[in-house]
Amino acid sequence: MSALRRFDGHIVVVTGGGRGIGRATSLRFGAEGAHVVVADEAVTFADEVSAEILERGGSSESWGVDVADPSSVGRFFSEVGERWQRLDVLVNCPGHATDTPFERVTESEFVEDLSVTLKAPFLCIQAAIPYLLRSDRNPSVVSIGSVNGLRAFGNETYGAAKAGLINLTENLAIRYGPRGLRVNVVAPGTIATRLWDARVAEEPAILDRVTTLYPLRRLGTPEDVAAACLFLASSDASWITGHTLTVDGGITAGHGAFIDTVFGDAGPFAPGDR
Repeated sequence: MSALRRFDGHIVVVTGGGRGIGRATSLRFGAEGAHVVVADEAVTFADEVSAEILERGGSSESWGVDVADPSSVGRFFSEVGERWQRLDVLVNCPGHATDTPFERVTESEFVEDLSVTLKAPFLCIQAAIPYLLRSDRNPSVVSIGSVNGLRAFGNETYGAAKAGLINLTENLAIRYGPRGLRVNVVAPGTIATRLWDARVAEEPAILDRVTTLYPLRRLGTPEDVAAACLFLASSDASWITGHTLTVDGGITAGHGAFIDTVFGDAGPFAPGDR
């Protein structure tokens, strides 16, 4: 269990909470004292995470929710919100990225990327707002964005959806800030989830190719992202809203490979010239 207890008594909803970043975030909130409502379209994954929180001495419940379906989202937040009479934190984790080359992306693939990556957080935030505004515990929304929403890293439809999520977040931060609700984004780089592990298993050489692009020379972990989510949701970040916090090993800071290629050790970035 975590030594920190920043969320004792808080009601926290984590959508997409059964896998990857959502799982790590749910477990971390549970370790810090929150009652964690783990929501996932795959309810068996949500059940497993909730059970793990309970086994570790935390408080949790699990729900099966299709976050891209307005009726499913509406029922879920109505039942959970009315039972607890408030929500303190909402974390939006779901996302979907097609790997089809742009010129062959179908309309249905484009719509699916938008539906899971942008429409779903929109629906969840909209449904949660009445209950978040009842909270007197520094209420907060944190959505999982991506560096793809900030820079051109490929996956064009996914990047467009994440950019939309960032803009939505900024607008909601302005709209609801006067009422005490903070709204932020965590934008990860490449995270070592099970999907990534499966890709490495198929193409082992890709791991070295990708990690060398990151100044910190490693991929991120779900726990790296979870830590950022909890920071933004906590009172430690009580004057932070409308912000996109990159958790990306430094990849958006600049292009190290370009610097190495152009300047090398003799260039302006050589240690002796600093």
